[in-house]
Amino acid sequence: EVQLVESGGDLVQAGGSLRLSCAASGFTFDDYAIGWVRQAPGKEREEVSCINTSDGSTTLVDSVKGRFTISSDKAKNTVYLQMNSLKPEDTAVYYCAAVFAPFGDGPAYAAHLYDYWGQGTQVTVSS
Repeated sequence: EVQLVESGGDLVQAGGSLRLSCAASGFTFDDYAIGWVRQAPGKEREEVSCINTSDGSTTLVDSVKGRFTISSDKAKNTVYLQMNSLKPEDTAVYYCAAVFAPFGDGPAYAAHLYDYWGQGTQVTVSS
């Protein structure tokens, strides 16, 4: 059974930092692209970032470039999203998601491409 378990969400002041973790199990970690998708109240889901755990390619939405970084630890089957210089507009539920993407397929570029989802973790940035 595929499981994606997020952690690390919290309430933080603007300008602060958080690190989200996504622990994956139930599938071959190296065969998947794993990403972070967020959804703010009243808004559609938006892919924030994705990493192909096999070839290391990544993608990052323009609004977080220079502030967020995605990485993976194959030994721990875990993907991280380091979020710095947080802004109130980053407030959302952040979901970890995965899609089959072996070496050379690159990262996923949109929320609708993912097949598996975690339960989400709340990130709230106060002004």
